[in-house]
Amino acid sequence: MKNRIILMGLAMLLAFIWHSGKYSPMSHAMTIAQPFVYPTSAQVNQVDDYHGTSVADPYRWLENPDSPESRAWIEAQNKLTMGFLAEIPARDRLRDRLTKLWNYEKYSIPFKQGDQSQNNATQRYFYFKNDGLQNQSVLYTLKTLTDAPRLLLDPNTLSADGTVALGGLSVSENGKLLAYGLSTSGSDWQTWKVRDVETGKDLPDEINWVKFSGASWSHDHTGFFYSRYDEPNSKTQLEDVNYFQKLYYHRLGTSQSDDVLIYDRPDHKEWGFSGSVTEDGRYLLISVWLGTDPRNLVFYKDLTAPNAPVVELINTFEAEYSLVDNDGSTFWFRTDLDAPRGRVIAIDLANPTKEQWQEIIPESAETLKGVGLLNNQFVASYLKDARSQIRLYDLQGQLVREVELPGIGSAGGFGGKRYDTETFYSFTSFTTPPTIYRYNTITGESIIFRQPRVDFKPQDYETRQVFYPSKDGTSVPMFIVHKKGLKLDSTNPTYLYGYGGFGVSLTPSFSVSLLTWMEMGGVYAVPSLRGGGEYGEDWHQAGMKLKKQTVFDDFIAAAEWLITNKYTSSPKLAIAGGSNGGLLVGACMTQRPELFGAALPAVGVMDMLRFHKFTIGWAWISEYGSPDNPKEFKTLYAYSPLHTLKPGTVYPATLITTADHDDRVVPAHSFKFAAALQFAHKGTVPVLIRIETKAGHGAGKPTTKIIEEASDRWAFLVKTLDMAIGDRILP
Repeated sequence: MKNRIILMGLAMLLAFIWHSGKYSPMSHAMTIAQPFVYPTSAQVNQVDDYHGTSVADPYRWLENPDSPESRAWIEAQNKLTMGFLAEIPARDRLRDRLTKLWNYEKYSIPFKQGDQSQNNATQRYFYFKNDGLQNQSVLYTLKTLTDAPRLLLDPNTLSADGTVALGGLSVSENGKLLAYGLSTSGSDWQTWKVRDVETGKDLPDEINWVKFSGASWSHDHTGFFYSRYDEPNSKTQLEDVNYFQKLYYHRLGTSQSDDVLIYDRPDHKEWGFSGSVTEDGRYLLISVWLGTDPRNLVFYKDLTAPNAPVVELINTFEAEYSLVDNDGSTFWFRTDLDAPRGRVIAIDLANPTKEQWQEIIPESAETLKGVGLLNNQFVASYLKDARSQIRLYDLQGQLVREVELPGIGSAGGFGGKRYDTETFYSFTSFTTPPTIYRYNTITGESIIFRQPRVDFKPQDYETRQVFYPSKDGTSVPMFIVHKKGLKLDSTNPTYLYGYGGFGVSLTPSFSVSLLTWMEMGGVYAVPSLRGGGEYGEDWHQAGMKLKKQTVFDDFIAAAEWLITNKYTSSPKLAIAGGSNGGLLVGACMTQRPELFGAALPAVGVMDMLRFHKFTIGWAWISEYGSPDNPKEFKTLYAYSPLHTLKPGTVYPATLITTADHDDRVVPAHSFKFAAALQFAHKGTVPVLIRIETKAGHGAGKPTTKIIEEASDRWAFLVKTLDMAIGDRILP
């Protein structure tokens, strides 16, 4: 499978939250006793020339987060923000309610691993469980589903504050060894270790400087393949660019310095490599990725032949290819080649010319997001208007059946091996906590395996999907969720969330944070913006590079539709998004500041002229374009949030959020945007920044930090949107 570097997963949806204030219908400004006095942000005389255009960058010094000046600025900003939040009466009640709602058992989808040829002697199940408020979920194992589970790995014991998180794992083919990656304080850098599954003890092996990689075991159980970068500068490892990834093989019991280099490309510093061993153990498939471009190359190595070379099977970046499985020398791939919504093809290594490729499952009206193989049948996951559909096909591509899902929502899982007849999947919606089902691929029967109990009544809420016209007339779908009995009188506080990029699809999912918002009478709206993957690669490409403004137009049109249809009004409308979604919020609030009552850009890409100069930012050029290209610079400069702020403008109340260990979207983006916004803003509503410590881009964030951030953001919205919540937040 291709290891694509994505800005943000849907798990970040839990973290992007709330706002505060009082507004006059005429002035659209919060009534406060005194204006805000913001920390001083020194301006330096830094001017850069971009293709003949002079661009000032007065806050360049904030790109160094560890300088004394930056540390003092961070401390002053947090002091102001936390002081403001501390005076909001609802803040403690919100934290209490969020904590109570969060306190329920959460399970992951179980998966099996082990040697089935020995009467299942070594076969095991593995799954994660969180008792409710544990900072990190705990990994358990058991031999049968009726056995008592045994704790295998508890990340909560690795740090006092829960900031060491499990970043990845891989179980050996015989089920006896666990390779696992650890991330500290939210960094993308990982250290991998190996644990004996039976004893629960770690082996001496340790692999460092791994980033954007999993591990894949060879079937002799003596080691695994992984990818890493060279050791970075210890002082600047969270800022320096990441180039020249290399694919290695680590043999157990040896030093990392002795690992065997399998493949690298010194002539292509941007190329990354994801190695995975096929289910039959014969081949190493190498997916070659180039930044966040969905298109990839496919190479392979025959593991049965000593010193076999790496063979280039697909050597042109023309489409996306994702391995499904193989039958001997025949490989099945999910691809969008000549099929922007996806199809399944077969390639025979003995005759791999494109003319000999066979189409197995053709492109359909729905978007094919993923394919697996179970019970010798293809399990295909589709999106229809951002809602899941699951279909089973035989190996000739004939439809066997459609899996009957519990409702309209999102389904994931269906993992396993080629001849497994049992699998598990999870189903969720905006008002359905993730419920795990055990599925029989022979009979088609689904049985509830784990069903969480959350302290709310789902029947009190309703979800609808509408289609609204964007600026160019394109019909865009949007989910709207709220309590039943909502009055369309333009007074409802509304939280409009978006992403719109990198082919990422926003599908229905359950969030305790959003449930709290709706308990207060809030409306939650999620449009399927172009730039995402809800309708395939064409939908994605309609919102990237020179067409990026289309994404902002879609989001602004969603806001206007909600106002026109009297769900809300500008003083009651908050917009939010994280990472690429933070860019979305930053661009829209600078283009249409009067349209929104509040803005919550989280870990956003705000400087579109320098994003490629830090860590993995260069990888986003395939999505955004490059400021080094004159034509693309013009587009980037026109919407870059940092550069489109206009002094003397009244901006919406804003709570920017970032983290000091974010080495995906470095915090300099948010720092510089906050400094520039505070200088430009002439309104009386607050424009603040909240800077989390010992946290990163979002993955692995401990429960305590998630709840704290959620309660602060909702408290901010309660005040800035002038929400009369009364006793709707339970004690």
